[in-house]
Amino acid sequence: MRVTPLATTVQRPALLTRLLGQATLLSGLISSSAVAQIQHPVDPNTFPDASVFRAIQLKAMACGRENTPESCQQARAMADPLMDHPKLPAPCKDSLWGIVEQATVAPNNSYARREALNRDATEVTTRCRAASKPLATSGQPPSKGEPKPSGGGLGGFLRGLGIGGNQLN
Repeated sequence: MRVTPLATTVQRPALLTRLLGQATLLSGLISSSAVAQIQHPVDPNTFPDASVFRAIQLKAMACGRENTPESCQQARAMADPLMDHPKLPAPCKDSLWGIVEQATVAPNNSYARREALNRDATEVTTRCRAASKPLATSGQPPSKGEPKPSGGGLGGFLRGLGIGGNQLN
């Protein structure tokens, strides 16, 4: 079927208007910080900074409080890329998953919904911490100039009495 030029000129503005309206709505839903998170993926070789988790916490709490598409979309957009991060522990990912699943606009912003979202948001900052670093050791035995640490126990006591040690009686 062939479309006449008159029909295409009538339909084109309506379709174009609808597409531009949807694009404007979408750009309004995603803030610049969420866009930055989407455009710049998290480096899998480094543990994310605590400020990233704090920002996720604040956005998730805003979603629970305001129940708006903008705040909920921002919380999901910030938490979702971290789900695949290899250095995050499982409890951290559980809290992030809870935010991704619950940060949606609800027709009834109930107390239970807000509290569940706030709980996951709070747990993100406590569960998503870098593991503490072990104390650095040189890995070398003490030099001859340094005294050896005493081992304690009965060996040193018996040697002091002249009974033990390397002597055979």
